Amino acid sequence: MKCQCLQAMTIVYGRCHEEIGSFNDTKYIIGMLERSTDKMERDRLLLFLQKLTLNRKNVKEMMDANGSRVLVDLLTLAHMHTSRATVPTQSNVIEASPDMWRESEKEWYYGNLEKERRGPFSLVEMKELYDGGTIHIKTRCWAQGLDGWRPLYTIPQLKWCLVASGAAVMNESDLATLILNMLIRICEYYPSRDADGAIVRPLPRAKRLLSEAHCLPHLVQLLLTFDPILVEKVATLLCLVMQDNPCISRLYLTGVFFFIMMYTGSNVLPLANFLKYTHMKQAFRVDDARSTDIMQQSILGHIMPDAMVCYLENYGAEKFAEIFLGEFDTPEAIWSGEMRRLMIEKIAAHLGEFSPRLHSNTRALYQYCPIPAVNYPQLEEELFCSIYYLRHLCDTQHFPNWPIKEPVKLLKDILDAWKQEVEKKPPTMSIDDAYKVLELKAAAGGYDENKIRKAYFRLAQKFHPDKNPDGRDMFEQVNKAYEFLCSKSSKTGAGPDPQNIVLILRSQSILFGRHKDELHPYKYAGYPMLIKTIRMETGDDALFSKPAALLPAATELAYHTVNCSALNAEELRREQGIEYLEEALSRCTAMLGAGSAPGDMVVQVCTHVTKCYAVAAQFEGCRGKILEKPAIVKELCRSLFFKHLTQLCTIAAECVSAFAVDHDLQTRMFEAGALYHLLLFLFNYDYTLDEGGVAKSSDTNQQAVANSLAKLSVWALSRLGGYLSDAHATPHNKSIQTAVEALLTPYLAKKLSDNEPEKLLKILNSNTENPYLIWDNATRAELAEYLEVEQTRKIRTGECDPSYGAVFVFSVHAKELIVGDVFVRIYNEQPSFIIERAKKFTIDLLEYLASQAQYLYSLLQLEKSGKVPDSSTRLRQVEMALEALRNIIQNNPGVEIQCIGQFRLLFCLLRLNGCDRLQQHALEVIASVTKNLECVNDIAASKVLVYLLLLLNSLPVCQLTVIETLYALTSSTMIIKEAVQKGGLLYLLDLFCNSTNPQVREKTAELFAKMLADKLLGPRVRIILAKFLPGIFMDAMRDSPQTAAHMFDGTHENPELIWNESVRHKVMVTIKRMKHEFYNAQLENPDFLWNLSEEMEVIYAEVRGELMIGDVYLRILVSNPGWVLRKPKEFTSELLDKFIALCSSKQVDGETLEAVTQAIVSLFSAQRNLCDQVPGLGHIPLIFEAMACRNGTVSKAAILVTHQLANSESCIQTMAQVESIAPMKLAMKIRKDMIGLACETINKLFQKEQDELVLQAIKAEMVPYLLGLLDGALPDVENPAGTKAQIVKALKAMARSLKFGEQINAMLSKSTVWSQYKEQMHDLFISDTNTAGYLTGTLHPDQRRRTTGL
Repeated sequence: MKCQCLQAMTIVYGRCHEEIGSFNDTKYIIGMLERSTDKMERDRLLLFLQKLTLNRKNVKEMMDANGSRVLVDLLTLAHMHTSRATVPTQSNVIEASPDMWRESEKEWYYGNLEKERRGPFSLVEMKELYDGGTIHIKTRCWAQGLDGWRPLYTIPQLKWCLVASGAAVMNESDLATLILNMLIRICEYYPSRDADGAIVRPLPRAKRLLSEAHCLPHLVQLLLTFDPILVEKVATLLCLVMQDNPCISRLYLTGVFFFIMMYTGSNVLPLANFLKYTHMKQAFRVDDARSTDIMQQSILGHIMPDAMVCYLENYGAEKFAEIFLGEFDTPEAIWSGEMRRLMIEKIAAHLGEFSPRLHSNTRALYQYCPIPAVNYPQLEEELFCSIYYLRHLCDTQHFPNWPIKEPVKLLKDILDAWKQEVEKKPPTMSIDDAYKVLELKAAAGGYDENKIRKAYFRLAQKFHPDKNPDGRDMFEQVNKAYEFLCSKSSKTGAGPDPQNIVLILRSQSILFGRHKDELHPYKYAGYPMLIKTIRMETGDDALFSKPAALLPAATELAYHTVNCSALNAEELRREQGIEYLEEALSRCTAMLGAGSAPGDMVVQVCTHVTKCYAVAAQFEGCRGKILEKPAIVKELCRSLFFKHLTQLCTIAAECVSAFAVDHDLQTRMFEAGALYHLLLFLFNYDYTLDEGGVAKSSDTNQQAVANSLAKLSVWALSRLGGYLSDAHATPHNKSIQTAVEALLTPYLAKKLSDNEPEKLLKILNSNTENPYLIWDNATRAELAEYLEVEQTRKIRTGECDPSYGAVFVFSVHAKELIVGDVFVRIYNEQPSFIIERAKKFTIDLLEYLASQAQYLYSLLQLEKSGKVPDSSTRLRQVEMALEALRNIIQNNPGVEIQCIGQFRLLFCLLRLNGCDRLQQHALEVIASVTKNLECVNDIAASKVLVYLLLLLNSLPVCQLTVIETLYALTSSTMIIKEAVQKGGLLYLLDLFCNSTNPQVREKTAELFAKMLADKLLGPRVRIILAKFLPGIFMDAMRDSPQTAAHMFDGTHENPELIWNESVRHKVMVTIKRMKHEFYNAQLENPDFLWNLSEEMEVIYAEVRGELMIGDVYLRILVSNPGWVLRKPKEFTSELLDKFIALCSSKQVDGETLEAVTQAIVSLFSAQRNLCDQVPGLGHIPLIFEAMACRNGTVSKAAILVTHQLANSESCIQTMAQVESIAPMKLAMKIRKDMIGLACETINKLFQKEQDELVLQAIKAEMVPYLLGLLDGALPDVENPAGTKAQIVKALKAMARSLKFGEQINAMLSKSTVWSQYKEQMHDLFISDTNTAGYLTGTLHPDQRRRTTGL
C-alpha cells in the first residue's frame, strides 16, 4: 500500500507540481529512503524524489536532509549490475560485462565483538555468512573506502545485497541514471556564474557537496561501469560540478582521466567537453623538459599523443571527438582504432585490479598513481612540433601543400625544437639508477610497468612522511625515480637525434617555400645553427656514408631562407654562409659522375647550393662574396656538364641567369665555358611536343624536361649577353655577344632579345633558309661538334678556344654576300621577308655601295673604252646589293630617307652604259624612293636629274620606269626647273610624238600634265610645249592622257584644232631631229643645257591666216557655234576682251571687228547660258561705252552684242546698274538701220520691270524719242510695223513701273500718237525671226526660229 501511495503521489506531483508548489515533507522522504530496506519502496521513493526536484525549494530541503550523500551512496550500486548489455566498441579490451566478476576479490572485514576483525571476505562469502547467521544487520563491517567500522545495515552495498527484500522496480543502471538526472537538475538550479558572468563565491552548495571526498570519487568511478548512458551522464554532471570549482586542480587524483580514456563507446562528446574544460587545469607535477608546453600542462600528456592533446585544446571538443573516433594519418593527427586499443590496454594495465574490485566493494577508492608515458609504435619516428607531426608534414608525396595555419608561430616552435635538440643532454638519472632507488635489480630487457608501479607503491608507503618522518628524503628519491621511468626521457637516447634534425630542417624548408609572403618580413634566426650544421657536415669524413645525411636538408633550407627575404641573404653573407656553401658545393661536385643519379645526396646538395647562390646573386653584397670565390663559378659550370642530371642542369642554368646581373660574373662564367654547355642544351628541344597539344609532365616525360632545360638555357644566354631589356635587363657584355653571334649567327643571337624561347628553339632545330639565316643539318652538326669538343676540353684540362667561339665561322656562309647580317642573295629571293631592322640594313647597303665606289668608277672608265667585264663577281654583288636596296625600300616604307646624301652615287650608276642590269636596279632604287618628299628634295638639290634623262635614250627598255620616276620627282618645282634646263621636255616630247609604245606615250602625257599643273613653272612648260603642239593637246593631257595620244594620232578640224597627217609629220620630224642633236651633246657633257629661242615655233601651212582667239579658230566657230568648248568661260572672256580692244582702237579694223562680232553673236545665240557669265567678267559697262562712240561700225557691233545679252536676266540687272539707255539712244540715232534691232533690245530690257532702267529712260528722254519713232515712217527699217509693235510693248512695260509708272503715263497721255496705239494689241506684228540674222548672215540651222505671220 505504501508503494502504491508513493506511486500515486509521484504521478500527481509530476503533473501538478506548479499548482502544488513545494512539498513540506521532503526531509521526511529523504529519511524514509535512508532507512528503507525494501527495494520497491526504495525505487518508489526515488521516483517521487525525482519529481520533487521539479521544484527548487524541494531541492534545498533535500540538501538540508543530506540528500546528496544518500543519493551518491545509492549510485555506487551501479557497479553491482551484472546483466548489463555489452556495447559493441572499436576496441577489444576487457570491458564491463558479467564475466568480470572474480571470486578472489576479498575486500570485506567484519567483527561481532569489540575489536574483533575477521577477513578479508568476498561479497559472496559475506552473503553466505549473513545467510548462515554468522553476521547480522548490526555486525560491524569495513572495507577500503569506508570512513570506519559501521553496522552492516548502514552500508548501502551490504544492506541492498544482503538485507533488503522486495522486488526492485529498476535495475541498478536505471537507478543510477535516475539519480544522475536528479543531480544534474539540482546542479543546474545553482549555476557557478551569475547573470553577468561573474563567478559565484562561495561555490553553490549543491556542487560543493558533490565535490567533497565522500561523493566526488564515487561519481567519477561510475565511469568504470562503461555503461554508455551512465558514462555520458557522469561526464555531464562532472562538467557542471567542476565549472569554476576551486577543487578542479585536484580532480586528477580521483583517476577520472584514466577512467574516461578507458571508455570504449562512441558517445564521447560529453567526455570531450569535460576533458576540454579540465585537462589543462590539473595541479600535477611532471619532470619531462623534453615535452612541449601543452603536453607538460595537460594531464593527458602521458596518455595521448601530442596531436590529440593539441586538437582538444586548440580545436574544441567536437573536433577532438571526431578525431578520437576516426582513423587519421595526417600531419596534424595520427590516430586510429589500434592506437586507441593500445591506450586502453596501457591504462587498464596501470589500473590493475581496481575495476574488478568495485564489484566486490562499490565504495572502494582509487589511489592515484602517475601512469608511465604511453608509447605508440605509429609515432616512433615522428617529431611533433606546434600542432604538426614533422615527418608527415615533410612527406610531400602523400601530403602535398598541407595547409599551415600559423606559419610564423610554427617556425618559432621549430626553431625552439631545433635548439632543444642540438642542446639535448643526457638525463640526470639513468634507468639503472632509477631501478636501484626502487630496489629493482637491473634486467636486460627492463621491467614491465606493473612491477615498477608495485615497487613504487611499496616504497612510497614505507617512506611516506606521514608514516615515517625520517623517510622524507628517501620518499622524494622514490618519487623522482618513478617519475623518470614514467617520462619519455627514459625512452629516448642521449644527445641530438640526427633524424629529428633532418625533420626540423626539412620542415623549415617547406615553411619558407609555401609561406614566403608571410615570412618575408622576418629575419631568419637560425643561421648560426644552420651554418654550423653545414660546416660540420661538410668537414665530416663520413659525409657520404651517414644514414641520416643533414647536408642536403641544411643546404635546401639555406636556399629557402634567402629566397624568402633580402634580410636573410645579407644575414647569410654575414654568417659566412657563402663561403661554407662553396666548400659543400666543391666537395659534392667532385663526386659527380656519369653514374650519379638525381636522388643521390651529392646531386641534392649541388642542386640546393646552386639554387641558394641563384637567389643570393640578387644582392650586391652576396655577389661580391661570390666573386671572391672563383670556385663557385667553376663548379657551377661543371654541374652543367652532366647532361643526364637534368634537374641539376636546370637549376644551374637558372643560376647562370641570376649571376648575369653582374658584368664581372658574366665574364667569369663566359671564361668558365658556360656558353658551350648552354648552347648544347638548345639542340635537345622538340618543338612537336609543345605544339602537339598532348598533356605532359616533367615527372613522367623526359622530353618535357629537356624542352624546359632548353628554354631556361635560352633565358640564361639572353641574360648572360645582356640581350634583354626593361625589368629583365642585364649589363651588355660585348665579348659574350660577339661569341654568341658567331656561334648562333647574328640573326639567332638577336632573337635572344625577344624573350620568346619557343620560337628561337624551333628555328634552331629546324631547317631554315631566310635572309637572316641559312640553317640546316650540316650547320647544326658543325656547331654541335665544335661545342662538344670545347666543352670536354674545358672540363678535363681547363683549357679551350681562346676566343671562346668568337672567331667561329660556318663553312656554308663563306660564299655568301652578307651585308648588315643579311644574306643578300636569299633576301632578293624572298623580298617580302620582314627585315627586323630595315633602317640599319638600308644604311649597311648604302655603305657597301659606297665602299664599291672606286670599283664602279673604274668600271665606268672601262665602259668608256668599251671593255666592260661581263662576268665580274664584284659587279654581280653590286647588282645584288642594289636589288636588295630596292626590295628593302619597297617593303619598308620610311627607310628610303636613309638614301638622302647618297643620290649622287645612285644616279651615277645610271651612267654605266653596257651594264644594263646594274642600271636597271639603280633605276628601280631611285624609283622606289620618289614617294618620299624629303628624298625628292634631296635629289633636286643634288642636281643629278640629267643621268635619269639620258637613260630615256640609252636604255629604252626602262623608258616607262624612268617616266614614272620623273612623274614622282616632278612634285618638286626644282626638279621641273632642272628638267626644263637639261632638255627633259625635249626627251619627253620625243617619246610622246615618236614612241611606238602606247603606254609610254600615255605616261608621258600624264607627266606633261603634272608639269603643266605646277604653279611656278607650269606656264613656262606650257609656252615651250605650245611651240611644238597646239594648246588643246596640253588641256587634253590634263583631262585624259590617253585621249591626248589618240588626238595626236588622229585628223581633226574644229574650232579648237586643225590637225592632219602633214602637220603631225612635221612636228615628229622636228622634235626627233632636235632630240638627237641635244642627246649627243649632253652625252659628252652632262652639264649641257637646252636653250630654246623665243622665236622658235613649229608653224604649218594649214593654220596660216586663221583668226584665233583663246586657241579657238573663229571662222570654224561661226560655222559651228554649237561646238562645246573646253574652256567656254575663258574663251568668252578673251573674245569679249578682243571685242572691247577692237572697239576701243583708234583705227578700227572693221573686218576683224565684224568677224569677232559675228563670233560673239553666233556663240551667244547657240549657247545662251554663256550670257549669264558675262556680268561677272565686267565687260557690260565697256560695251555701252563703245556703243556711245561716234563710229557707226562700232555702234552697230555694240547693238548686235547687246541684243544677245538682253536675253539674260543677269545681264539686264547689270545693265540697270550702268548707263545703258542713253548710249542705246545715241547708237539708234547714229545707225538708223539698226533701230529695229535696238527697239527689240529695249523691249527685252523693260519687260524685266527694272525701275532703274525706267529712270534712265526718263532722264535720257527716251519716251518722247520712241513716241517720235511711232509717229514716223521708219524708212530705214526693214520691218516698220514690227518695230513699232516693239516700241508699243516697251512703252507699256515702262508704264507698269510701280515707282515711275505714273510719270511715264503722264508723258504718254500728252501724246496724240500714243492714243492710237495704247488700246491695241500689236503682238501679231512681232516676228520671232532673229533680226540679227539679216545683218550677220545665215544662222546655224539649230538656232533658227519659226516666223509667226498674220
